[in-house]
Amino acid sequence: MKALVFPGQGSQYVGMGKDLYEVRKDIKDLMDSANGILGFDILSVMFNGSEEDLKKTQVTQPAIFIHSVAAVKAAYTIGAEMVAGHSLGEFSALVANGVLSFEDGLKLVSARAKAMQEACDANPSSMAAILGLPDEKVEEICSTIDGIVVPANYNCPGQLVISGETEAVQKACEALKNAGAKRALLLPVNGAFHSPLMEPAQEKLAEAIGKTKFNKATLPIYQNISTTATTDLEEIKKNLIAQMTAPVKWTQIIQNMIKDGAHRFVEVGPGKTLQGLIKKIDPTAETSSAI
Repeated sequence: MKALVFPGQGSQYVGMGKDLYEVRKDIKDLMDSANGILGFDILSVMFNGSEEDLKKTQVTQPAIFIHSVAAVKAAYTIGAEMVAGHSLGEFSALVANGVLSFEDGLKLVSARAKAMQEACDANPSSMAAILGLPDEKVEEICSTIDGIVVPANYNCPGQLVISGETEAVQKACEALKNAGAKRALLLPVNGAFHSPLMEPAQEKLAEAIGKTKFNKATLPIYQNISTTATTDLEEIKKNLIAQMTAPVKWTQIIQNMIKDGAHRFVEVGPGKTLQGLIKKIDPTAETSSAI
C-alpha cells in the first residue's frame, strides 16, 4: 500500500516551487492564485527571496503548503491509500484527500502561521532537538524542570524535540546531556511550537476552522494527535486544533500506517526530511519523493 506524507516547517529552501511553476499551466495558475489569497507576493519570496525572509513563520508555512499541493498536482499519486502530514503538513494532506480546497487550506495555514508568530512574539520561547535518549527519559526529565518545557515532536526513535520557555528549555538541555543525551541542540526558531505557549494561537485557529468548509475525505488521514486512521470530519477538526499545543507523534503515525499495510511512503513537498525519519522508524520501508 502507498502512503503520501507531507513535510512541515523546516523543509523550506530558496527557489522552492520554481520548477513546479514551470511544469504545467494549471499548476502555474494554482500557484499564482496564492498571491491573491494571501495578499502579498509569496511566490517571489519562494523563488528569489532571502533565507531570512523565507524562514519567517508567516511566510514559511504557506510556502511549504503551496509547494506540497502543487507537487500533488504534478506527481503521479494515484493509488495512494492513506495520507499523513508532519505538523503543518496535515493541512497539505487534507487537500490531497479532498477535505479542504486549496484556497481554504491556504487561508487556514496563513491564519495558523500568523497566530503562531504572534504567540511567539508574546513569550520568549524556543525548541531543542534531543538525540540519543529514550522518549520516556526525555519525558521524565522535562517533568522535573521548573517552567514550561514539554516533548513536542516524536520524530523517530532516539530523536525527540522539546519545546517551551527559553530558560526552561536550556535547563532541560543541560539535564538531558547529563543524563546521557548524545546531543541537545537548540533549534533556530523563535517560538515554542506544540506547547502550552501556543494556546492563544490555538483559539484563533479554532475560530478560523469553525468558518471553513470541510468536505468528505477520499482517503483516511493519520493525524498528529490520534496517530490512527480517520475520515470523520469532526474528529479531523478537533485534532487540527488540539495539535497546536500537543506533540507531533510522527513515530507512532508511521508505525500505525505500517501496521495497517503501508509499505511505500511518498514524500510530497520540499526536501527529504520525512524519508530519513521513516527509514529510522522502519529501515525496511520504501521511501521516495513525489517529484
